[in-house]
Amino acid sequence: MRRYTRRSFIKDGITIAAGCSLPGLTSYAAGLPPDFVITVNGPISPGKLGFTLIHEHIMVDFIGATKVSGSRYNKEEVFNKALPVLLAAKDKGIKTIIECTPAYLGRDVQLLKRLSEATKLNLITNTGYYGAAKEKYIPPHAYDESSNQIADRWIAEWKNGIEGSGIKPGFIKCGVDKYPLSPVQRKLVEAAAITHLETGLTIGVHTGDGKAALEEMKIITTGGADPSSWIWIHAQNEADRTYHLQVAKSGGWVSFDGFSKNNSADYLRFLDDMKTAEQLGRVLISQDAGWYHVGEPEGGNYRGYNDIPDFLVPAMKANGFTERELNLVFSTNPGTAFSVSKKPLKVK
Repeated sequence: MRRYTRRSFIKDGITIAAGCSLPGLTSYAAGLPPDFVITVNGPISPGKLGFTLIHEHIMVDFIGATKVSGSRYNKEEVFNKALPVLLAAKDKGIKTIIECTPAYLGRDVQLLKRLSEATKLNLITNTGYYGAAKEKYIPPHAYDESSNQIADRWIAEWKNGIEGSGIKPGFIKCGVDKYPLSPVQRKLVEAAAITHLETGLTIGVHTGDGKAALEEMKIITTGGADPSSWIWIHAQNEADRTYHLQVAKSGGWVSFDGFSKNNSADYLRFLDDMKTAEQLGRVLISQDAGWYHVGEPEGGNYRGYNDIPDFLVPAMKANGFTERELNLVFSTNPGTAFSVSKKPLKVK
């Protein structure tokens, strides 16, 4: 049984810097930095991510954890629907898409790998469970198992690959509703902290409000992980922007990931707040766009991924954001946030 406490980065203590392999990963070529990002096609340097969308979806199935199944969709149809949308994003300069669909909500890593190979985009998948939406997408065993047992499942996907595919998760994706967190939602966040300290994978949590974000941060730090190991997903849904600054100044990542062409003014305010507070280096931005809707005819309405390059980037430039700041938000920050490296709580 794994104890809920600080752990070594990787169980076997093998480092990339020595040119050796991590458990379940192929050896790195000499000269790569100690930090790396895991795509569905393997590890790459964070500097190779380029312009990154940190929260998007390619396929989602909302049927519920007890009914979700690969038999509910035609893989070829999903591939053919997603391919031109992804290629259109690539044409706009997008190089990496972090796909945030977790297990029991339609995650299909073989499909992601095939699309990555066809488009030459970096795609990143995840481990973890989504506890938001009144826990509709949590598998039944999560209620009975301890946080350590749940973490063991996620760590096994890191070590052995997802569902026998050999494809590794690049981060941990969880979800919670508004404050206060339910017992099982708290358990998922605890399991995420355990998994991070065992694997170095970053924790991303879909979060209902700012008070829930602070509760998550307390759980994660109590478990021995630093706030910098954690991304507050959907921070844009919290109207009180003081929460954004509190999390950023504590070292957490603040993710505004519901951008569309209709809310540019809101996102410029978020960005201006963070820039004025000298916290632009803790900001992540995406669209939560896509996706093929399993169960709808031909996958329903598939929203493309181009609103950020088409609308937000020009708006940022018009409002005085420099090329360096654009690169920070859309390239440097994602590379830092999703680098696989243990972040234990700093002793003050």
